[in-house]
Amino acid sequence: MQKIIKKIMIVAMLSIMLMPFVGTLGQTKVNAATTDPALTKIKKKGTLVIGLSADYAPFEFHATVNGRDQIVGFEVDMAKQIAKDLGVKPVIKEMGFDGLIGALQTGKIDVIISGINATPEREQVVDFSQAYLKPLQTIMVLKKDAGKYSSNLSSFAGKKIGAQKQTTQETYVQDNMSSSTLVSLQKVPDLVAQLSTGKIAGIVLNEPISKAYTQQNKTFKIIYPKPASGEGAVSVAMPKNSPVLKSKINASITKIVKSGKLAAYQKKANKLMFADQSFWAKYGNLFIKGTLLTLALAAIAVVIGVILGTIFALFKLSPNFILKAIGNIYVEYVRGTPLLVQAFMVFFGTQVIGFNLSAFAAGALAMGLNSAAYVAEIIRSGINSVDNGQNEAARSLGLSKGKAMRYIILPQAVKNILPALGNEFVTVIKEGSVVSVIGVGELMFQTGVVQGASFKPFFPLVITSLIYFVLTFGISRALGYAENRMNRTSR
Repeated sequence: MQKIIKKIMIVAMLSIMLMPFVGTLGQTKVNAATTDPALTKIKKKGTLVIGLSADYAPFEFHATVNGRDQIVGFEVDMAKQIAKDLGVKPVIKEMGFDGLIGALQTGKIDVIISGINATPEREQVVDFSQAYLKPLQTIMVLKKDAGKYSSNLSSFAGKKIGAQKQTTQETYVQDNMSSSTLVSLQKVPDLVAQLSTGKIAGIVLNEPISKAYTQQNKTFKIIYPKPASGEGAVSVAMPKNSPVLKSKINASITKIVKSGKLAAYQKKANKLMFADQSFWAKYGNLFIKGTLLTLALAAIAVVIGVILGTIFALFKLSPNFILKAIGNIYVEYVRGTPLLVQAFMVFFGTQVIGFNLSAFAAGALAMGLNSAAYVAEIIRSGINSVDNGQNEAARSLGLSKGKAMRYIILPQAVKNILPALGNEFVTVIKEGSVVSVIGVGELMFQTGVVQGASFKPFFPLVITSLIYFVLTFGISRALGYAENRMNRTSR
């Protein structure tokens, strides 16, 4: 009996001692349910970084408001309200639509609010909120050709149909219009340009987009395919396994929709789309901003390219096998891969290894690394063009190999390669357009923005071409002048 009593007392004492720990465990479980890694990160920063592609009016687009360029649209207003409900500040990060999911997966952005639809493929890599909009899919055609087509999709058999890359509209064409030829482009304005010139027969667009274009341009007409299938549920995309963040965003969306704020946001966006201002007053600052960024990108890329190019050129000329191999591998690899791939590798790859580079920094670095491979070959050929007797004379005078290269060979090589270096600088300016895919707001990126906001697919391209011509022609003349001065100095 005494043994039983002792056992009961021991169990009771252990229970009393463990009660605080049990309570703590229960509290930990409750706390864990109130957050998740994605929400914790957002709360810690105090910002909600929203990724979007601002060429999709009236969802999101650029407009001049109170004399300043701003990204506006009903999804932008909704995003700001969601951030407010989360108790953080909104930060808008603009990039190409096809780079948004990669940016979300690598932590460059916290959410995507850019007319994105929840599809089975996307749901495997990211989470989606509840839908806040279910627009119908429409086909926009030229009004003069509308008689050739009907709501029956078979009327488009054998025709080219456009859709934006990596969207549900692209999937809709693939699934429902297999007898048509799909033309996928990154930006809607580029598709509209092709439709305007008759290169494609129609574009599959969400109803709000096609209505905006037909309201602005009377040469277009909307066709509603029957049966009315292909509805896309527009939602907010967020990192995978973010249940608490998802529930909070869902609660915010519910409040926005039920209160009528979403409808008010849409009316506001439509008003901004058709504000009565001159073309240059609305979009001139975008061209100026894009031009300055293009020049900045080119300048940084050329500096990186010349420094690294010189190093790799010397590596390739080195008698050391390892250095020579490094130089050859780098030059051949970089020259053998597209700048577009390199831009994505730098932008997303640096994030994976812990460096959160901005789009501008990543773009400039990618262009510099790319330019270095070509500059290395230019400098190597320039060094080889200097007569070997110059090096022998310098060494006979007591100069070391390094000093001979620095003071005798390289100065002569620079005179020989200046025209080629000038051409490389001009090429770098034009190649800056490639990095627009990661959201660098250079000239071509801003041109796409103007196309989307103004519904004028061709005219902004004319302006951009003239700006590029002025830049490249001016630089070519300046380099020609410098080359002539150097020649006169040599004589």
